[in-house]
Amino acid sequence: MLGLFCSLSLQYKHTQLSFMSVPVRAIDRLRKAANLDPTKKVVELSDGTKFEMYVSPLTMAERERAQRQTKSDDAGAFALQLLITKALDDSGKKLFAPGERDVLKNEVKDADLQKLMLAILSDEEDSEEMDPNS
Repeated sequence: MLGLFCSLSLQYKHTQLSFMSVPVRAIDRLRKAANLDPTKKVVELSDGTKFEMYVSPLTMAERERAQRQTKSDDAGAFALQLLITKALDDSGKKLFAPGERDVLKNEVKDADLQKLMLAILSDEEDSEEMDPNS
């Protein structure tokens, strides 16, 4: 019986090694390199407090969707749409509802809103990744 187990084990290892020599497709390499996991962004607001949010890197589909939803070429409207769409809390829930667009535009300091929108658009390497188990 032990001889059969060793034979199957060697066969399994041989099969596994043969798959390692298969060239990786370009699309698979790009998808693996993308790392679309949300990262923590911390923005200092004008009152000195820290605002934390989690944001995943922007994809082409998200950019196109935000452009369609703004229905204009206004860069500010585009960035605000991305903020509303992409800003998450530490549990992965959206921080803003679409209906809060006017509140953000009219009741938040422009300087603070600009910092938040810039954080959404920036792709900083040193951001902290969101823990999917939290």
